[in-house]
Parts: sequence; C-alpha cells; structure tokens
Amino acid sequence: MPARELQDGFATEAAQHDVPRQLRAFALDRRDFLRLCGGGLLVCLAGEPSLAQESGGGWGRHPLPEQISAWLFIDAHGKVTVYTGKVEVGQNIRTSLAQSVAEELRVAFDTITMVMGDTDLVPWDAGTFGSRTTPTMGPQLRKMAAAARSLLVEKAAQQWKVDPATLVAANGNVTNPAAAQTLSYGALTQGEKLTATVDGELPLTPATEWKIAGTPVPKADGRDFVTGRHKYPSDIVRPGMLYGKVVRPSGFRATLVSVDTSAAEKMPGVQVVRDGDFIGVVAPDGWTAEKAAAAIEAKWAVPAQISNTELFADLKKRAEGGAAAGGDMEQALAGAEMKMDAEYTIAYIQHAPLEPRAAVAEWDGTHLTVWTGTQRPFGVRDELAQAFRLPGNQVRVLMPDMGSGYGGKHSGECAVECARLAKAAGKPVKLVWTREEEFTWAYFRPAGVISIRSGVRHDGTLIAWAQTNINSGPSGIDTPYNVTAKAGDFREVEDPPLRQGSYRALAATANHFARESHMDDLAHAVNMDPLEFRLKNLTDARLRAVLQAAAQRFGWGRQASSPQRGFGMACGTDKGGYVAACAEVEIDAARKVRVRRVVQAWESGAIVNPDGLRNQTMGAIVQAMGGGLFEEIRFASGKILNPLFSEYRVPRFRDTPEIEVVLLDRKDIPSAGAGEIGIVALAPAVGNAIFAATGERLRAMPMAAGKFRA
Repeated sequence: MPARELQDGFATEAAQHDVPRQLRAFALDRRDFLRLCGGGLLVCLAGEPSLAQESGGGWGRHPLPEQISAWLFIDAHGKVTVYTGKVEVGQNIRTSLAQSVAEELRVAFDTITMVMGDTDLVPWDAGTFGSRTTPTMGPQLRKMAAAARSLLVEKAAQQWKVDPATLVAANGNVTNPAAAQTLSYGALTQGEKLTATVDGELPLTPATEWKIAGTPVPKADGRDFVTGRHKYPSDIVRPGMLYGKVVRPSGFRATLVSVDTSAAEKMPGVQVVRDGDFIGVVAPDGWTAEKAAAAIEAKWAVPAQISNTELFADLKKRAEGGAAAGGDMEQALAGAEMKMDAEYTIAYIQHAPLEPRAAVAEWDGTHLTVWTGTQRPFGVRDELAQAFRLPGNQVRVLMPDMGSGYGGKHSGECAVECARLAKAAGKPVKLVWTREEEFTWAYFRPAGVISIRSGVRHDGTLIAWAQTNINSGPSGIDTPYNVTAKAGDFREVEDPPLRQGSYRALAATANHFARESHMDDLAHAVNMDPLEFRLKNLTDARLRAVLQAAAQRFGWGRQASSPQRGFGMACGTDKGGYVAACAEVEIDAARKVRVRRVVQAWESGAIVNPDGLRNQTMGAIVQAMGGGLFEEIRFASGKILNPLFSEYRVPRFRDTPEIEVVLLDRKDIPSAGAGEIGIVALAPAVGNAIFAATGERLRAMPMAAGKFRA
C-alpha cells in the first residue's frame, strides 16, 4: 500500500486516525463486535448487551446549521449560551472556545456558558479528536459570534434610526457614541432566538487585536474540578438507579461453552439478563452486582494465540504490500556515500485514562438517555440507535466532562452494555468498568515495526530516505527534511492479535521516534552535531524556529555528554503543530535511566490560551515518558498479563523531570490544535540522549524494557 496523503477535514478522519480496516467501518454487526471482544459477552447487571463500534463520517453527510440560534443564545439578561458537539476531556477547550466566542461577540468571558456534547441540544459533530477542535470549531463559533454581534448592531441601528457603521459593540452592549445611547444585548434580544442565517464567510478579529482570546484565562469551572464538586460520568446518579456488571470471556476470541447463573439468580435483588453470549446482572448496589457476577460460572473455549514475545515477527510475516523504494530511490541509495538500514519497534500500550469507561442509562418508554464518557457523543448515539433499532431522535447522549480519553474513548461499548441492562431491568442502571476491564477490553494503541533505509553524503546532505511502517499507522510518516529521493509506505496487518484503535498523536509518535533516532545516527555517522545536521537538511521555517528555540533555551552544546549524563534532541510536525524537544538524562552504575530535564518548544499558530497550551504540552511530555520508557502491554494465550496499575508502569511523580516549555506565538498564522503533536518528540530526544551518553542505540519503545531501566 503506498504512502497515504492525509488530507484535512473530517471526511478522512478514519484514515488520519490510523484505524485498521476491520474497525474503520465501525458499523460492525453483532457477530463482528463479539469477535473483537473475545467471542462473547457475559454481563452481570446489578441489565443488557453491547453492539456496534464507532461510526466515522465527514461534514458532507451532516451539513453545519447556518442559523445563529443553533450555535448560541443570548438571554434577556445578556447571558450567552454556546452549543458545540465538541467535548471537554481535560484539554481545556471549554475555556478556549468560550474565549473565542467572547472575543468576537464582545462580551465578558464569565457571561458565557458552554453546552457541550449533548446530542439533543448541540449541532452534529464528528467527535473530539485529531487536534481538530481549535482549527475547525474555533472559527465556526467565532463566525457565529461575529454574525450575532453584527445582527445586534443592526437591531440597535433600526431602533435609533442610524447607520450601523456608527455604532460600537463592546462589553455586551451596543453604543451610539454620537448620542450617548446604549442598549444591552439582553435588551436587544429580549430572550428571543437569533434566527438569522449566516451564509458565507465573515471578517473575524485578527489575532493581533485579540483582548480575551490570546490571554491566560483561568480554566472554566476549575474550582469544581479541584474541590471535587464536578460530576464525572462515573458520578452520575439517577432516581431508583441500579448497578450493573459484565462478566467477560476468559480470553480474546473466546466462545461460550456453558454457563450456570443459578447462584446469582438466588441473590436478593439481583436480576440476571441472558441474551446469547451476553449475560448481565443488575443489583441494588455495586458490591452486590460484583458478587453476583463472580457467582456466575461460565466456561469458555479460547483459541491458541500469539504472545507479545512473538508480536513483531508475526506483524512482519502478515504485513501487506511490497517494498517502499522504487527505481528513483534505488538510484539515490546507490549514489550515497554512506548508507544506513535500521528497524524500530513499538509495543502495544493502553490509554490508561484516570477514569475508566462509565455510563448511566435510562429508558422512558421508547426513548433512551445515556450519560457516558466519550469523545464521540453522536457516534455513540448512532451505536445505541443501531443496537436497539431506534431512530436517532429517540436516543440522547450526554457527555459530562470526563476524566481523559487520549483517543481511547471513541467507541460506545460501555454505553450499549449499560442500556441493555437498563432496558431489561426497567430502571436506570449505572455501569462502570473496572481498571482491569479498561486494560483488557478497550482497544490499544497499535504496535508496529518501522524500517528505514537512508543514504547521505559525507558532508551531511540527505539524498535518500525510505520509511516503512507495519501496522502502527501512516500519521507522521512523511519526513519534513529535504531529501533528494524519499518514500513512505504504510502496510496494514489484517486481524492483528489485539484490538487496536486511535491513541493520542496516532502513529506520529512511532514514526517520529524512528525518524528522529535515525537522523541522530546519521548525524553521528557523518561526525556532525545533531542540531547542525538537522538544520542543514531543513528549510521548513516553522520547524527550524522551534528547533532553534528549544536548543537555545536548553543551552545546547554548552556541555558535552558523558557516560553518566547525556543530551539529545528531536523535532517534528503534524496536524499544523510544530515541536522540538531537548532532553537531559542521567545514567547510574546500575544502568538506571532518569530523565532530569526537558525543554520543549511549541508553535501552533496564534495561541488562544497560553496557560492551556503550556499545560497541554507539559502533560504530553509526561505521558510521552510512559510510552517512551516503560509502558508495554504483555499478553499471551488470549489474555492481558498486566491489566492493573500495579503491573503496568505509568509515569509517576518521581519520574517527572524539570520541564520548561517555550511557546512561539504566531499571530500571523491561524490557530492549530494542540492535543496531539506535543507527545512525539520526547521519546526520540531521550533515546538520543542515552545514545550520546553510552553509544548504545535503543530502537524499541519502551526503551527501558531491555538493557536500561527506568
């Protein structure tokens, strides 16, 4: 399969998110879903079964509403309600989107309330992923706010019988300076909807004139999060609510041989639900539901499956496609004065969100309402409608701001399971996955094998680059460096050993790790400083800028690496963001590696909220340490061997290095998203620092799983 041209827009999000073919359609029938989940589901309700996965799709199938009222409402007191299908999962878009609206509408930030992810109230949206919120939803809401402001000015002009151009909108009021007249937005709307239609583009406030956008406005509802007042999906409680539990197969791809539910059926208040391979229970409390689930005796047949020790050989054996290099590439390689071939591997890892999947489902006759944590409320609504054969307008999904997702909460299996249990029970039901369920039955970031063939002249000029990614994905595979001949090739693997899907930054993390490690090796091979080598082969002004900014703040070149201390760097670009990281590592006599210091420079156009962006970048660095150094799913015989935090190593407080973030604010460039690309440079920078200290190249993530320890 040739390298993919990743285009902008939601129509290609499935490709952008490196979703394997068997998951890309996402309208899986029940048989396929059960196969992906291990051959069957045994649910102990303390209610009902699960069905489809997520549904991809583009704006073409769901044209955006053109009426201002679909996007915002101004009440008689001047309070503004904004509607968006985007959701808050910790990335702080509730704040940044509100800033953008406040800026264009000319109102105070605290007058705005964001309604997010409620499928009954907000316009259809593909989902919150791919760093698409800021570059797509930001301009959309800004346009509607600007249109609303213009309409309010016109209303005031009509009342005063003056030219609208002579009026000023500011601080939630329209003022006529010539006559000292003022009308508030509330007085102008009188609480009525602004039904005007917006057709075409409107002039928006340039970033150089921003007064609310572009400033470090504190996180919206931040006090509720730090004091515990915020209600996450797992905190939702409904009157008369019961608790559900699902019994899972004993291994992936398992088939149910027999089941005995008699013990659970005898428990007071417990109702057992059986529907084929799906069995569930509902109970008055979570503890009783858990006991009832444990009391069900199920026997499963689990087919033979590979282990993680065989993973990469298996992926290479079953990969599709031929060689990445064609005639031009072979000719370029033949003319290279130095050639290098290398292979890199990326392990399966879990998203490990702080809040596991959770849902509360409630039926009102034929209408279904579900509160759940998801990045795709409308996708989950479609799954529920399909599962229960309901029209979409009889299903409502609400998404309270949830405890992170990282690309792992696109699908709605927990919501569908919960709704099945609630339908059988005839009462609202809450279903919260355990940490072990989250680690076992949610999908994983795809593992991968990446090979690079390169050629370079003795003076450091790159002349050939062929990069092949097996299974991990195409995102970020195209090198930003100037190369005479280059090729990128992504090869899918049919029916991979574990269920896999989107993860923060997608395969850009894997492809950047391989490329930036390889670039470092080439720099050393031609006896050039890694910074000098990169800059020699780089004309992209934005990438050069972050690379030089990170190196300058870090003090690159001031101190030479030693066997005990190493310095490394890496850079990259994806989805409109540009990043560069410099890392300092310390290695003791026991070959234990500690990341001591990281400086990361970031540029994503005009910055909407510098504090939010800085927090995003710092969080990305910490998360990247996990995947880069020690996170790895171990599996064998259809089972996950480390499904708990006590066995699956994630970054801890003591792992956190000194972090410094350098933000480059380009007010001349439209704002890009910041959720993903910040994670890609840390691992190769650390690997390059280890190499600088020890001369040993680590080509597998996690890097601390072999010769070195974290």
